Amino acid sequence: MTTEKTLEGTKLTVAIHGRVDTKTSPQLEKELLSSLDGVTELILDFADVEYISSDGLRTLLNVYRTMYGNGNMKVIHPNELVQEVFEVTGYLNIMDIEC
Repeated sequence: MTTEKTLEGTKLTVAIHGRVDTKTSPQLEKELLSSLDGVTELILDFADVEYISSDGLRTLLNVYRTMYGNGNMKVIHPNELVQEVFEVTGYLNIMDIEC
């Protein structure tokens, strides 16, 4: 998994590439949480995310909780497989996911 970050004022967009799973989730969480200083809008671009595991979902929830009081977070462009995971787990009802 790799990421590309773009900061525009207080808006941070992070494009994530690869798998968000047991192996990569800790790295992603650490990277995201350490980048949130002064960020009021976090956009996670999932266009190139092939797969997300329960650990990946937990990472998203932890980052969402951090952003909740400080701004907003949106997941954009999940593929059909990842979108289905969001639907089955109820994440579509919890956070802003643009399918």
